[in-house]
Order: sequence, then C-alpha cells, then structure tokens
Amino acid sequence: MRINGQLLCEMVISAANALDNNKVVVNNMNVFPVPDGDTGINMTLTLTSVRSLRNFDGTVSEAADKIANMVLRSARGNSGAILSLFFRGIAKSLKGSMYATSAQMAAALKKGTEEAYKAVMKPAEGTILTVMRVCAEKATEKVEKGRFKDSPDDLFAYVYKIGEKTLAKTPEMLPVLKEAGVVDAGGYGFLFVISGMLAALRGKPVAAESATEGAEQQATFSDFDTASITFTYCTECIVAKHEPYLGEGTAKDFNEFVCSIGDSVVFVDAEDIIKVHVHTNHPGQVIEQALEYGDLETMKVENMRRQHSALIEENEKKNAPKTVIPPQPKKDFGFVSVCMGNGIRDTFTDLGVDFVVYGGQTMNPSTQDIINGVNKVNAQVVYVLPNNKNIYMVACQAAEMISDKKVIVLNTKSVPQGVSAMIGFNPDADEETNTASMNDAIANVRTAQVTYAVRDTTIDGIEIANGQTLALLDGKILTSSDSAKDCIRAIGEAFADASFITMFYGASISDERAEKTLALLREKVGEEPEIAMINGGQPIYDYIISAE
Repeated sequence: MRINGQLLCEMVISAANALDNNKVVVNNMNVFPVPDGDTGINMTLTLTSVRSLRNFDGTVSEAADKIANMVLRSARGNSGAILSLFFRGIAKSLKGSMYATSAQMAAALKKGTEEAYKAVMKPAEGTILTVMRVCAEKATEKVEKGRFKDSPDDLFAYVYKIGEKTLAKTPEMLPVLKEAGVVDAGGYGFLFVISGMLAALRGKPVAAESATEGAEQQATFSDFDTASITFTYCTECIVAKHEPYLGEGTAKDFNEFVCSIGDSVVFVDAEDIIKVHVHTNHPGQVIEQALEYGDLETMKVENMRRQHSALIEENEKKNAPKTVIPPQPKKDFGFVSVCMGNGIRDTFTDLGVDFVVYGGQTMNPSTQDIINGVNKVNAQVVYVLPNNKNIYMVACQAAEMISDKKVIVLNTKSVPQGVSAMIGFNPDADEETNTASMNDAIANVRTAQVTYAVRDTTIDGIEIANGQTLALLDGKILTSSDSAKDCIRAIGEAFADASFITMFYGASISDERAEKTLALLREKVGEEPEIAMINGGQPIYDYIISAE
C-alpha cells in the first residue's frame, strides 16, 4: 500500500476532525509554558483550513506542499506553530514524490520533527517535541529493520502506541506537569493527530462532530504563581516577506533579536513568510522589527498574567457552592466596542460597554465577529463603536444582517472617539437624543497617535524615512522624526488649547517611560488642561492621545 495525494489529504482532514472533536479535553490538559488553556483550540485552528482539500487530485508531494502552506498560515499558539512546522518538514521530505511508502513516511515523520526542533530556540523535554521525536526515532528504527514495508497503517499504529507511552512519561520530565497532575497538552493533541491519520489509513476517517465535554482530568493553576511568569505578553505574527528577503534563512538577524528579548520562541523563516511566536515584555519591538522584513498578515498580543489570574478565578468559582443566577432582563440600550489592548478594553467596560470585539489596526474583525458580539447583548437598541475607519463598513454590514434588535453604528474612527461617545451617553434619555449627543461628543475629539514608519516616502510634503517615529493627528501625518520626543512635542503644540487630554500608552511602553512622556507633553500644553494617563496595552501605537 502506498499513500497518494488524495489519501494524505484525507489523513490530515481526519486528524483535524479528531483534534476538533477533542479540543476541550486538550485545553483542560494545558499547563506549560503558562496555563492559558487554549492548546486544543490553537492546534485545531491550525489544522482546520485543510478541510478545503477534500477530493484533492494530485501527487503526494503536491498534497504535502498544500497542507504545509495552509497550516503554516493558520498556525496559532506555540503548539500550533510546532504542529505546522511538523507538516512543513513532512512536505520537504516528500518533495517530488508521486506516492509515499512506509519508509518514506517514517523519513517524513523524522524530517517533520527536525523542522519543529529547529524553530524552537530552547526545546524542553516533556513537551510535544519529545513525543514527536521519540515517535519518529522508533518508527525509523523499525523501518530500517525491514518492518512495515507495505503497511503504512501498521506504521502509524506503532507510532501511536509509542506516542502513548512517551506521553505518559512527560510528567516525570517536567515537574510542572507532575504538580498539575496532567500530561503535556501539546503531546496529547499530537496523539489525536496521529490517531486521526491512522483512522483514515484504515478506511474509517474521523468525522467532525460536536465538541467533546471536558474530561475530568484537568490542570490546576492555583499553585502556579503569577509572579513566576517572566515575560508578560504572548506575541505572534506572520509576515509576508518583501522581495529582498524572499528565500529561506534570510531573517537571521530578526531571529536573533527575538531570542534576545523573550522565551518560548518559535521562529519560521520560510520562502515567502516569517512566522514568529515569543513570550516577551516588549511586543511592540517584535512587531517593529517584523515590519522591516515585510507586511503583517496576522498579529496577536495576549497578556499571560491576566490569563492566568482569570483561570485561577474561574477554578475558584467552579469549586464554590453553586448559585442560580437569573437571566439578565432585556434593557433599552447596549454597547459593543472594537478595540485592542487590555487597558483600553477595561476602560470601555468601565464606561458601560457590554461586549468587546478584539481587533483594530492590522487585525480587523469580520462581519460575523461583530454580529456575534451584538447577539450577546440583551438590549433593544445596540450601539456599535468600530473605533477604526477600516471597520465602520463591516460594522454597517453586520447591522443590516441583524433583525431581532436595532443596531446603530456610530462612526467612531479612533478609540478616544469611542470613549467620548460612551461618556456622552445618558441612560435616562431616548434613542434619538442619545444618538445625537454621542455624535456631538465624537465630533469634539481630536486624536493623535505615535507609531513608526515602515518605508521611505513623502506624504503632504513631509519626508518620511523607514524606521522613523511618526506622529499622526486625526489620521494625517503631523510630523516624522528620528526622535519620539519631537513627535510628542508636536502633539503637545497641536493640543495647546485643549481642556482635557487622555493618553493611552502601549504594550511596549513602561510606566516610567510613560511618566516621562507625560511630563514632556505637559511642557507644551501647560498646567491648565487636565491629563489622564492610562496603560492601554495596545500594540503598534506607543501612544494614543486625545484632546477635547
């Protein structure tokens, strides 16, 4: 028996379904490197795109390339990135082949493991990498002794058996697993991948079904000290390379930089894209470096300390005596806001926003994301705050598709405009009055942003060099400089007549640096304006400053 392109696709689709059906179980195993509880989801979303390859017609080499490219682009999280690299290695091993024999598949498993190990800067034993490696090593040994010549299904059955034994040993390799009483979540997910592939080889591929209920075995997080999380932000991005950097291995300097500012690094330097995963305290620096090599296709920044604290709270609630919470009555007005950054999110919720859709610049949410948010708000009238000019049209489309409640999309083009709109809302006023007053509040806000240039250009007579700091005012270039201080001074001069100023500082800005920026801003605006400073935690923009 040989594996052709169609069968390989069926194997990986079956693997995706096996993961999807068990993602909750895998999530509940998660504990390393931080207990963010999303390993099953990340691995599932990494493989989900391959379902479009059903009925694929081509060689095994072509199928493997398709799978590798799709999975790499959809990879999420540390475990998902490793899984995508595993399939990338398989594609490299099978390149040029019409079919794959048992021996070729064993070699492909080995190559997949090697690719995964290469991208992880500090591989730890007791993780998904260990399970992959031992499976590949044992399979190769058997094939070299003449086993499984015409039986790829027997090969994968053997691999699964070895994987089970190796996974059971992971708590002895990683004390944190033993402390939580679980095996490695990534390795557990990998076994579902192998089992799905095996099922397809046996002619009974796994079909997608509703998610499995969580298993009784679940990681405990209360003994894991939040303070022991060295690096706060889980940062991921995919970069489409600019022409000068096309080809493998062209971003070594970027790789070294990422390794120098964090841990849990996964770095893929492929032909046309770069995939980065790192835990760091400076996500903005990662993104800034990434933009030197190409355009951002995706980006995600998550605060792992907040995630861990939330999980502890969730576990405590689960163990508390059960109380019946009556459904919330339908109210007159509700709010959905789009934003990025935990501090900005908290600001909106403090002002009364019911649901926050995570997104913004470089990460625009879909129409369905906004529909889902609106559907979660039990109100007769729901206001949507896009807070970005590129999201307004999508929000309007979402409003048109909702029939069971009235949706009003306010044309907020920035976070400060959204904040002012919420401040302008009066719960005792009617819809018409509120809409008018919120729009008036939006019109009275000026928004400045501090970011960086990604290429040389000239805009409105202002010459801009790649890497310079930029100050934008209401969406237009105010100034460009090699010094961020010059940009803050320019904003201060533009806001000299303001009566109230709010400054959100970003994920890459320390509290100390923000205080210095505030003092610099105060030098230009004087002592009269009231200035509020908030840790917004937003990526890309070091500062978002508003004036009223």
